[in-house]
Amino acid sequence: MAAKWFTATLALITLISTGTAAAVGGLLPMELIRLPPGFAIEVYAWDLPNARTLVLGEQGTLFVGTRRAGRVYALTDEDGDGRHDRHYTIASGLNMPNGLALRDGSLYVAAVDRILRYEAIEDHLADPPEPVLVTDELPDDSHHGWRYIAFGPDDKLYLAIGAPCNVCLEPGYAEIRRMDPDGDNMETFARGVRNTVGFTWHPQTGEFWFTDNGRDWLGDNRPPDELNRAPQAGLHFGFPYCHGRNIKDPEYGQGQDCTDFTPPEQELGPHVAALGVLFYDGKQFPAQYRHRALIAEHGSWNRSSKIGYRVSQVIFDQSGQAVDYRPFAEGWLDRERVWGRPAYLLQMPDGSLLVSDDRAGVIYRIYYGGNRL
Repeated sequence: MAAKWFTATLALITLISTGTAAAVGGLLPMELIRLPPGFAIEVYAWDLPNARTLVLGEQGTLFVGTRRAGRVYALTDEDGDGRHDRHYTIASGLNMPNGLALRDGSLYVAAVDRILRYEAIEDHLADPPEPVLVTDELPDDSHHGWRYIAFGPDDKLYLAIGAPCNVCLEPGYAEIRRMDPDGDNMETFARGVRNTVGFTWHPQTGEFWFTDNGRDWLGDNRPPDELNRAPQAGLHFGFPYCHGRNIKDPEYGQGQDCTDFTPPEQELGPHVAALGVLFYDGKQFPAQYRHRALIAEHGSWNRSSKIGYRVSQVIFDQSGQAVDYRPFAEGWLDRERVWGRPAYLLQMPDGSLLVSDDRAGVIYRIYYGGNRL
């Protein structure tokens, strides 16, 4: 079995730079992925080492951030087949350019200690302009230093500042900040957030929601990762004092009351490494999926048996309360073997869902019914 997996991996590396989606998909064990009835999945784009964050430009360009690769990719559909299969490298040699955001035709790229802006980027894919420095007033710690950024309904740029540790109390860390598009007026929006690498706004309420990765080394089954809601600025979500709804930290939780902090809306699996999150509001999926939260779970590294490596869903009742948490797409973990790691999600204009995989270096497309490209 091990030899079979090793041979398949070598074949994938050989083919991935010159293959087609069907050929690349044929070398990945796509048949292992389980979806709800009526859904299907296919390889959408490939040859994208360490593909993570996904954003879509006004002219249809798909931008892809990375963490370890240090690159930002741009993908276009130049032959009109509905698939982004022409690749450009917008930037390389950056320090963990995980975070991407778009505003007025400019691409914002968040590296560890700075945010850069590439103006009119879709008009200059083959010859990217020199970036404009938005801010370099960010911590330079690499531990939990890969940023996530997005523009909110208030036209503020939101960014995550992860804790520079497993668990510690360091001023200016473990928080979410926001700033003006030019980098001015930076302020703290939320505190007690260990490491969020994915957030979004609810399409109906406009409220801010984010995933948060729980601390390590409290055992296989605690603490949970979290899906949190911040209806206003100034809330504290518990780190490092409390984890989940009521788990006191053995070092920092003494004398604390966990009810003093904002609890998660939904406790997620322990150590699943929840990253990208969105609320589905398209029309391609069945109606019951509208406004469900979909979450890319990158997968555990510190459990005696692995967990995550899937896309999960959180279901809400009519009052907006979370009532169920279950898998949506799974199978990248085959027993204890990992062949893919979902990282980020993007809803496309046709209502299909893109999923980046930074292990296989591909992007998948999940669609419903006969909506195949």
